[in-house]
Amino acid sequence: MLRRRFLQAVVGSALAGMLCVSAVPAAPSPAEWVDRYFAQLSTWSADFEQTVSGDSGSTPRSGSGRLYLKKPGRFRWDYQHPSEQLVLADGHKLWFYDKDLAQVNVRDMDATLASTPAVLLSSGAPVSREFEIKTLPDSEGLNWYELRPRQQNGDFLAARIGFAKGELRRMLLADKLNQLTRLDFSNAVRNQPLPDSLFTFSPPAGVDIIGGAPAAQP
Repeated sequence: MLRRRFLQAVVGSALAGMLCVSAVPAAPSPAEWVDRYFAQLSTWSADFEQTVSGDSGSTPRSGSGRLYLKKPGRFRWDYQHPSEQLVLADGHKLWFYDKDLAQVNVRDMDATLASTPAVLLSSGAPVSREFEIKTLPDSEGLNWYELRPRQQNGDFLAARIGFAKGELRRMLLADKLNQLTRLDFSNAVRNQPLPDSLFTFSPPAGVDIIGGAPAAQP
């Protein structure tokens, strides 16, 4: 009788252990984690510092400002240093405005932009649809993921995105011109209301507009 009770207790403990193990959710894959992070963003803004470096003999170029994004398909990069520039997507058109040159370049947001990091931040589609994602070793206090576009029809080759405490802190972007762009983010604010007017652009009077007549704003 004692032996039977002992075996029942052992079997019961084993079954309980199996149930506990099965109840623990599996760790998300790299693609699932990255998809979940961006899926949970409806708006995002952050200060940024950007450095672009090329071949070993070239001088790195730097800039800084504030980034805003609002899903789907809208973002605004306000460059304040070393000069005032604007890169804005209103969901239909992509605008490049250089205040010093008094020049605006406008073009359609076509499918070739789907696999670029700018659209990565503001797209409503799963990131893994456009990118192959894998985990990289932690470095400099950041958790890293590598993203490679599934369609190799653009200038962008790969990106590495670094997170600290579940928040995006850095992006490293490599292109086919052997340029490396580093973006460091700080003072990030997520899912706070941003007015639609922030993502519209009307060229100032007297500036040169390249790329055809601008379409009406939505």
